[in-house]
This record gives sequence, structure tokens and C-alpha cells, in this order.
Amino acid sequence: MSIPENADIENWIAKEIPEEVLEPDLPIIDPHHHLWDLRGRDGLGFRQEVYLCEEISRDIATSGHNIVQTVFAQCGAFYRADGPEEMRCVGETEFVHGIAAMSRSGIYGPTRLCTGIFSTADLRLGERAAAVLEAHLHASEYFRGVRTAFPSDLNEDFLKGFALLEKYNLSYDNWSPDFSRLPRLAELANRFPGVTVIVNHLGGRIDPDADDEELNAWKGAIDAVAACSNAVMKLGGAQMRVGDWEPPYHMHRASAPWSSDRFMEALLPRYQYALEAFGPERCMFESNFPVDKDCISYRTLWNLFKKMANELGLSKSEKSAVFSGTAARAYRLTLPA
Repeated sequence: MSIPENADIENWIAKEIPEEVLEPDLPIIDPHHHLWDLRGRDGLGFRQEVYLCEEISRDIATSGHNIVQTVFAQCGAFYRADGPEEMRCVGETEFVHGIAAMSRSGIYGPTRLCTGIFSTADLRLGERAAAVLEAHLHASEYFRGVRTAFPSDLNEDFLKGFALLEKYNLSYDNWSPDFSRLPRLAELANRFPGVTVIVNHLGGRIDPDADDEELNAWKGAIDAVAACSNAVMKLGGAQMRVGDWEPPYHMHRASAPWSSDRFMEALLPRYQYALEAFGPERCMFESNFPVDKDCISYRTLWNLFKKMANELGLSKSEKSAVFSGTAARAYRLTLPA
């Protein structure tokens, strides 16, 4: 079904020269994608306004890559319109559980969508956040954790709420465009070594034209959180706009999508640094779709990741880790055969 609000981005993606799919049998768990309906309320500026079961299933099917499972990432989708304010976020998990059920039917293809879900909860509630986490767990057997911001002072109420993640065996995802916050995230990870802390999108905004000062500051921030043994890194999200800032490969700045080789030239050093800092066993490639779809197709993105893995000489076991193993461990999924 054609959705008028998606026409601009779909027409732009269609301008790319399709690439031959590399290693089409390699099992992949996509550990970070969103689902939403932003029609009439998109203040974020993402070009794909509707992205639900049919849309992501089509992107996966036409990509030619072997995506076996996916993990849904918090994005404020389908919150409840009523009830206590702190409980409204549970509506997101309820919605995504329904998408997982649709996918499990097989009607939309063999990929199992949303076998992991991370939504949100206001951990500043302290011990009262337990009721919210329990509601998420009750809403879906696939609920695995939360993504939230954290207060700069790591105050006592927030820390009490964060401690509940270990109690319920839940992970903690975090992203901010300001990578200078990563050392404070490292402090949080060190306080709670029993919680898996997942750094999203290479730790912050990735500007391919950054100067040496910014690049070195980013490297130092990456090193700080990489030193935490319970922290893992999502390798992705470099292909995205942040607020009003748009990279040179964004659909508003590029007449057609870039090739994977051109992306390699622009971005490999960033991916390489993060991967070497954390090690393959603590890294996972992510699509961040449909956010990154503003800049790259699903097929080209995973070709890019495969080219990076080969260029960096990853072994078979290391490739298994970055394409599926780390995601399965971090979100407690069953590994593909």
C-alpha cells in the first residue's frame, strides 16, 4: 500500500543504483530500529512518517540480506493517551508486542521482528519506577530494557531507579548527540556492573567533516566508556541527521543516495576506532531505521557494514559477534542457527 506521506523518501531511495548483495546468507540481528506513525505530529523532521510492520518488512525483504531477528528501539510510539503519566510509556511496549505477533505469523516474511523490545521508564521516580518496569514486563515477554537520558549529577533518586534494572535483569540503552557525556555514562556503568549499558550510535553525533579537536575529544569519550566491561557499542547511526544538522549524504543535500564505497571512505575511521576500542565481542552493527533511511537504503547500509568488517580483517567468529552474537547476548535473544 502506497502512503503519500512517505513518497518523498521512497522516491529518493529509488534513485540509487542497487548494489549486489554481499554475503547474503550471513545471519544478522538488527538490534536497533523504530516503528511509528508520525502523520500530523512529526516534530522530529524524519522523512519516513509511517514505518510499521509492512514498511520494515518490505525494506528487509527487498534488501536481500539475511535479517533473522530485530530489536525495537524506544521512540515514543503509541503511548497511552490516558492513565497516570508515568505509565503511559507502557503503551509503546503493548504496541510493539502486537507487531511481534504479526511478524510471528509469517505473513510478512521469515524475519522475526521485535524479538527484543526496549522502551522507557522515568528512573527519576526511584523505587516507584518498579511499577512501570513491571507493567512493561507484563505487556510483553520480549521486553528487555529501557532507553533514557541520565541526570548530570546522577542524583540519588535516579540511582535508585537505575538499580531496579539489575533487579529485573534489564539493559540500559543511552544516546545523546553530545558525546562529552560518555565519561559520566561510564561512571554510571561502573556503579552498576551487573547492568548491560548499551551505547547507541557511536556515542554521539558523527560529523564526517569534524576537525581534529572534535575528533580527538570524541575518541577520548569513547575510550572512557569502552573501559567499562559491562558496556557495549552499537556501530551505526552515523548516517543520520541530528536536529537541524544534516550530513552531506542526507537526502536534502545529496541528489541521490551514496554508494557503500563512498560511505566507507567517509566513515570507516569512526567505525574502526569504536570497534577497536570495545572489541568485536562488545560491538553490534545497527540499522537505526527509518532514521538512517534519510541517507541510505537498507541494502546499501548492510553492504557497508559487511565491507567494513572485511576491510578490518574480522575473523569468522568476530563477524558473527558484530552481526548477531553481541545483540543476542545483550538483549537475551536466541541465536540463529
